[in-house]
Amino acid sequence: MDSIQSTVLSNDARPHFRPRTGARSGLPPCSIIEPAEERPAARRRIPLCETTLGSQQKSLAVDMTSLWHRFVERGDASRRGAIVEALARERVRTHALASGEAAGPGILFFDEVNQPFCDLVRETSRNGLERVLAVAIPQTAVTGTGVWRLLRNGASDVFAWDHSTHPAREIAARFERWQKVDEVVASPVVGENLVGNNPGWISVLRQIVEVAIFTDASVLITGESGTGKELVARLIHSLDTQRQKRDLVVLDCTTIVPELSGSEFFGHERGAFTGAVAARDGAFALANAGTLFLDEVGELPLTLQAELLRVVQERTYRRVGSNVWQQTDFRLVCATNRDLLQEESQGRFRRDLYYRIAAWTCKLPSLRDHPEDILPLAEHFLRHLRPNHEPEMDQAVRDYLCQRAYPGNVRDLKQVVSRMSYRHVGPGPLTAGDIPQEERPTLDAAPSEWRDGSFEAAIGRAVGMGIGLKEISHTAVDTAIRIAVASASGNLSRAARQLGVTDRALQMRRAARRKGANGKDSDVAPEQFEDSA
Repeated sequence: MDSIQSTVLSNDARPHFRPRTGARSGLPPCSIIEPAEERPAARRRIPLCETTLGSQQKSLAVDMTSLWHRFVERGDASRRGAIVEALARERVRTHALASGEAAGPGILFFDEVNQPFCDLVRETSRNGLERVLAVAIPQTAVTGTGVWRLLRNGASDVFAWDHSTHPAREIAARFERWQKVDEVVASPVVGENLVGNNPGWISVLRQIVEVAIFTDASVLITGESGTGKELVARLIHSLDTQRQKRDLVVLDCTTIVPELSGSEFFGHERGAFTGAVAARDGAFALANAGTLFLDEVGELPLTLQAELLRVVQERTYRRVGSNVWQQTDFRLVCATNRDLLQEESQGRFRRDLYYRIAAWTCKLPSLRDHPEDILPLAEHFLRHLRPNHEPEMDQAVRDYLCQRAYPGNVRDLKQVVSRMSYRHVGPGPLTAGDIPQEERPTLDAAPSEWRDGSFEAAIGRAVGMGIGLKEISHTAVDTAIRIAVASASGNLSRAARQLGVTDRALQMRRAARRKGANGKDSDVAPEQFEDSA
């Protein structure tokens, strides 16, 4: 990935341009130029970079010639054969899912939504990591809440074979789109900047890639501080193929001086106000044929929100001190850590502006929502901090990172890892002594209560949706196993010790999951797994 250049418009009066290098938000190094300006720094211009999309993590990409199919319905063989032939005519060549086969992407045909079939969807899709399309035979099989149950258990889409005249063509189109999206998600431009393997995180990345490549919609990115909103904005800009675009212009709405806000956005003519010694382009002009990123858009005052409506809707504006209407064409990406609908209900954000900037919304999860990504993220940061060493950590350090709270999310984790890396001397893994004194847990500290409000809220949602105790138990056990194995970097013995069970019990449970993925009943219940230590 080529370097990305940035222009920072600064109030530091300098008679010349001063180039410097640096890295922002974990992206490749930027070349930053600071020209002399009359007002506070608010805008950064980041010209488009050429991106070559590689092919890492190939397990996420869909191969149209290696899809599997499985019929979980009481149909006759001739109908099944006709369906497979119809798919082949649309260049979707499938094979029957064999017993014990690693599932991968494929198609499940069904005639009833019940708990065993939901379990099969969850197992074959690996909780949504793999692309699994659930196709009903007949259409009456997807009435009521069945569709939502299957989507919740990991299906990428659900529809009936007889709901249209060309179902095979629809299936081909979906897998073709998913293949393109997943190739980008698995590429270095995404994987080296937005790290994580949690199914929910992968789902968010897929949505971001799809809206960036296949639409020109305005995007609103929400999430807590430190979750990577600017990284996502820059990714959307880099992947956008809708226009021959130019720069990414970043405008930090928290730094805008109210008296000069019109100039920051619209630009001004010479003599428009005291101190306007020369004409100046604003953010709308600089973002023409590119992308405008409004960071912390929830901080804009109401008066300025009203002024932005026409530009966002019509893409026309006038410079301060001018009567001439200017045309501009940019993609708008906004970010905020506020709930703008709640802000609107309290009179602090305009509803009409919200619906103009939020043609598509993306909520980035907090780090506590995907804790299994803590160690992969820490190793990613170590690779950048210590490029000549393996990103190794002692078990005490790994346990500390997994148990620590991160109110600042990924940014907080990066700072902690950086402090440990700065203290570490010589080769070898990071050890407990590398943890700064003020960061270390106290011996008399009470263990944190893991059954917190978020845990009870998740169970409450499941009960409210009619999920049975058996599915809740199975899901809790499977989630604990997945997190423990990820925390142990795939070492089953270490994961078993962390879970308090024997190696054999863990292996039996994983074997039972694979058995369930092939449509067979599991003979290992959650309570058996619990008692096998």
